[in-house]
Amino acid sequence: MKIFAFERELPEATKELFALHAKEEARVVWELYQAGVIRELYFHAEQHTAVLVLECASTEEAGGILSGLPYVGQGLIAFDLVPLAPYSGFARLFDQD
Repeated sequence: MKIFAFERELPEATKELFALHAKEEARVVWELYQAGVIRELYFHAEQHTAVLVLECASTEEAGGILSGLPYVGQGLIAFDLVPLAPYSGFARLFDQD
């Protein structure tokens, strides 16, 4: 299942704390990308927060995986998860009324 993960910075986050854990964060994200768990990653153009596309069995699995990120573990960020389903709207084109 595809899952969107939208990053939220938490109140305790500072630039200094982000910098302290940045290299380890990038390493873990790279490993998840190489493993095919993170399929796509972006920054929100206006807020500079991460938007990830994950491939997981459930939002619970995605949440568990994301909890292993250093920034999450340090209480700097959290994620809002949105599970996606295939679009079925085109079926209306073939309805026989």
